[in-house]
Amino acid sequence: MLANSDEPIDLALMEPILNKYSGQKGSLIPILQQVQGLYGYLPRPALDVISKRLRMPTSQIFGVATFYSQFYLERRGKHVLKVCDGTACHVKGTPALLSAVKSDYGLEPGQTTPDYSLSLEVVYCIGSCALAPVGVLDEDVVGNLKQDTLRQVVREKLTAADIPSEQ
Repeated sequence: MLANSDEPIDLALMEPILNKYSGQKGSLIPILQQVQGLYGYLPRPALDVISKRLRMPTSQIFGVATFYSQFYLERRGKHVLKVCDGTACHVKGTPALLSAVKSDYGLEPGQTTPDYSLSLEVVYCIGSCALAPVGVLDEDVVGNLKQDTLRQVVREKLTAADIPSEQ
């Protein structure tokens, strides 16, 4: 089955997860978390399989998945850049940072590059106001950002992804 017109989804990968929680009440959220761990998001065909296995309407599963911000229904980039636009960050330069990302990658908040290498998200507090403006690239927090610093950090992360790791 296809999640998007160009992306095949191997639904068989979900079987160990579904078997692990078979017959357990309250298992929907852990199932969604682990399925998202497999695919990086929750593809519609996966939600349909979960619906059948849990004997729960897809609409109910969709409702849970859209209620919690941890779940994503669209494929995201291999790398995710979150830029804080809380008050301190906004005043200290978030609009310029977002402008740099748009200029370099053509991304608006909530978008992903066509090659799925980078997604951009705006968040409204990272809890590091003393380091404003702040961004998080994957799990790395970067503070006191300027356009050039942000460009360098993102470029290095994307370039490193293209270099095979030594074994």
